[in-house]
Formats: sequence, structure tokens, C-alpha cells
Amino acid sequence: MNEWIKQLTDWFLETTHLGGYSILLLTIPLAVVQGIFGVFPFATIVMLHISLLGIMNGLLASWIAGTAAGMIVYLMCGYFFADWFNRKWMGKLQKYEKWQKGLDRYGVWAVIFLRTVPIMPNNLISFMSAISNLKMRSYTWSNLVGNLSSIWLFGILSASIVFPGVNLRELIVSYAVFLILLGIVFVVRNRSISNKKSGMTP
Repeated sequence: MNEWIKQLTDWFLETTHLGGYSILLLTIPLAVVQGIFGVFPFATIVMLHISLLGIMNGLLASWIAGTAAGMIVYLMCGYFFADWFNRKWMGKLQKYEKWQKGLDRYGVWAVIFLRTVPIMPNNLISFMSAISNLKMRSYTWSNLVGNLSSIWLFGILSASIVFPGVNLRELIVSYAVFLILLGIVFVVRNRSISNKKSGMTP
């Protein structure tokens, strides 16, 4: 285990006296802060969870924290802090304009893709979703799946750092299967939509 991770873990345990999944009482608020201000990478929370809970439980805790934070930031931006967001972040979103258009066009799938591939910060994805035409129900689903994909991938990349020599074969294979299934659903869904549009064309 890297020394800085050990120090961070020890500090959390000594300060909070929390153990197991009760650590979420601290890491969910931290994830919300990260989701609003982006002052530190979410990967820090993931590695902390993995260090405290092990690989599988750590990834599950990270998924819970990331999903909760994504929903809270989305709701805060859409219903409470829209004006503040426009003043603070709209200028930064200009360089992501093509992704905003992609989000408006593909909705759920764009959020999943952006969560999985580290193209832009997580907080901007939540903000962009809040100002797009994406409905809350669709965002909720994409937030769940997108965070699962993102954290699963990061778990594969970071687990060997936290636990050197660990066998990640099952984690890698299961993630590959997950991506294949997700791709199949995407293709089938888009074909179904295209066929419906074609059927409606006179």
C-alpha cells in the first residue's frame, strides 16, 4: 500500500472512529464537495474506500458515494444554484461545447460515456446534464450506470497499486463483459429508435 494512502487511511480511522460502510457518512459529503467544486479528484475517495474496505466492498462504497453525489449535484444545479453555475462555470463549458451537443442528442448514453472516459471533470458532467434536455429519470439511470462503469475501471487500474500482486483477472473479465453488454444495448436501442422514426416517415 502506498505510504500516502496509508497515512490518509490512518487519519480517517483515528479522527472519525468509523469502520466498514459507516465511512460513507464522511465520504458522501466529501464526494458532494468534490462534485461541486472539484477541489480534489474523486479517485482519492475511491482509493480510500479500497484501502479501508478491500477491493470489492471499496468499489461498491465508491459507487454509492459517486452516485449519490452525482444526483445531489444535479439537483442542486438544476433547482437551486443555476444562476451561480452560469456565472462560475459557463465559460469553462465552452471548450466542451461539442460534448454538450452530444449530451443533448444522445442523453443517457453520453452521460455514461463521459463518466467512463476521463474527458472532463465529473462535476461538469452533472452541471451539463442539469442544463440539458435530459429528464431526471434518464439522468438517474445514466448516473447509476455511468458511475458503475467509471469506478469499475478505476478499480482495475488502482487495485494493483493499493494491493500489489492481487489477481485482477475476474475484475477485468467481468468489466469487459459489462462493456460488451452495454454496447449491445446501445446498438439495439438506437436501431429501435431509428426504425420507429423510419416508420413514422411518410
